[in-house]
Amino acid sequence: MEKITKILTETVSAAFESAGYSPSLGAVSVSDRTDLCQFQCNGALSGAKLYHKAPMLIAGDVVAILSNNPAFSLAKAVPPGFINLSLTDEFLAGIVNEISADPCLGVPQVEKPETVVIDYGGPNVAKALHIGHLRSAIIGESLKRTARATGRKVFGDVHFGDWGTPYGLTIAEYKVRHPDWPCFREDFDPEKDVIPEIDEAEMNEIYPCASLKSKSDEEFKLISRQTVVDLQNRKKGVYDLWKKIKDVSVKSVRRIYEKLGVDFDVWYGESDSDCYTPELINILTEKGLLHESEGAQVVDVAEEGDKISVPPILVKKSDGSSIYATFDLATIIQRERDFKPDRIWYLTDKRQSLHFMQVFRCAKKAGLVPPETELRHLGFGAMTGPDGKPFKTRDGGVMPLETLIDTVESAAMDKLKDSEYITSDKEGAARKIGIAALKFADLSNQPTKDYIFDPDKFLSFDGKTGTYLLYTVTRINSILKKAGIGYDDVLEYKKISSEGERGLALLIALSGESYERAFEDMNPAALCDSAYGIASAFSRFYHDNRILTEEDAEKRLNWLGLCSVTRRVLVKLLDCLGIEAVENM
Repeated sequence: MEKITKILTETVSAAFESAGYSPSLGAVSVSDRTDLCQFQCNGALSGAKLYHKAPMLIAGDVVAILSNNPAFSLAKAVPPGFINLSLTDEFLAGIVNEISADPCLGVPQVEKPETVVIDYGGPNVAKALHIGHLRSAIIGESLKRTARATGRKVFGDVHFGDWGTPYGLTIAEYKVRHPDWPCFREDFDPEKDVIPEIDEAEMNEIYPCASLKSKSDEEFKLISRQTVVDLQNRKKGVYDLWKKIKDVSVKSVRRIYEKLGVDFDVWYGESDSDCYTPELINILTEKGLLHESEGAQVVDVAEEGDKISVPPILVKKSDGSSIYATFDLATIIQRERDFKPDRIWYLTDKRQSLHFMQVFRCAKKAGLVPPETELRHLGFGAMTGPDGKPFKTRDGGVMPLETLIDTVESAAMDKLKDSEYITSDKEGAARKIGIAALKFADLSNQPTKDYIFDPDKFLSFDGKTGTYLLYTVTRINSILKKAGIGYDDVLEYKKISSEGERGLALLIALSGESYERAFEDMNPAALCDSAYGIASAFSRFYHDNRILTEEDAEKRLNWLGLCSVTRRVLVKLLDCLGIEAVENM
């Protein structure tokens, strides 16, 4: 179904046209002053210039038509020319009923089919996932689910970092520690020789050690650079060891993402795009974009009007090896071949904004994608401690992501240990509650801003938290179970009989708007706001009415219908945030 502001815009636009004005003036939005009205239209203000007429006169002409429309309980022109609108209870209840019966639960579906590729993982082979990987994973997962909910075809790509400088360093350090491994012999034969099993703990420790060593050991640094060239040329032994390291990394990363409730459709890495690198170089060369600079190959991407210095993008290093920009450009070719996407979105730390500006400009200049394809980067802020600095472990190190997950799950278990409502699988419930607290705390913030990580606050049953939302769902679960109603049953909602119902019904009617905002702004906070608003309104409705003991059978059934649609709308919002509901708390 269409979102409610679109339905109202069509109605008000028709009224403008009937009054002799352009229908384009009839755009309706949610009111800025909800104490005065539910919706507003500001078109009369713009119409004043077009028709050389006072905005109040235009607004009055339109209101005269809208006043006869049964959808509106209020249609009023107010200075300097606003049109204030509120819905009748009958019309609002009808919208809620439509949402309840809609298979998409009121989420507006995209009119034209679209394919979206979202690059939101960014883990690196041979490096443990740490707290810095959290935001990309959970924001990207939410955007993927939101895009799917709106009817788009979406591919989430983990995009492993697996083909550049860090892997030269890692393999070079393995050679220092294990010089006797057969993969380091010149006569290594992958058909006969066996590489020892990779120890995950050692693997995660090797890269930081090698990186630090390269800063003071020039010989080691040169060896690691040559190892990168050998790897990218798929030299026997080096390439075979890399494959084994990658296998261990992928299994580790999959396990941790699974605990976080994050899933990917495509498990490509930079290495998968390597076969497109020759094509990339040919395109850049044929178009006259590639030129030499200090032995390296670069493309100029600065544009007239740039307010910052935008340096050329480095495509090939002087030793002929590829770097991040090469991989990202080659990956764009690969994605265009595989998916023909209308949009490609990237989620990384905001410090990479300049890099993606360079990549996108180069891709467009080279024609790697059609001109209308959207290439978009969301640079997110950091999760900080109370001191405003990046969140770390107690000893000052970077916290592994798995440790963070275990920490919030343990804190949730402490909250549940005395619960009389959960008699089985307390650990499963604690996992869901801990992850919900972690995700909602992150997603309810603007992605581009830093935020303070506070586990005690996030796990609170009060306030704007994931825990509070799950608790609201369990409260509705209890009502429906006692009434003998299934969670997926569709009940008719006929009549609004109180102010509390009206507020809840309006927020349910507006829930579809949040999906569009979340998608277009790449901002799941819109879904968080909608879910919290509905949960808070339901709590007020619940406290004001004795639903199960209501003697009027018709009113009781009507209220149960409102409970049912509230639950299903809330659960859908939570699902698009990557949050799984619990049965009891």
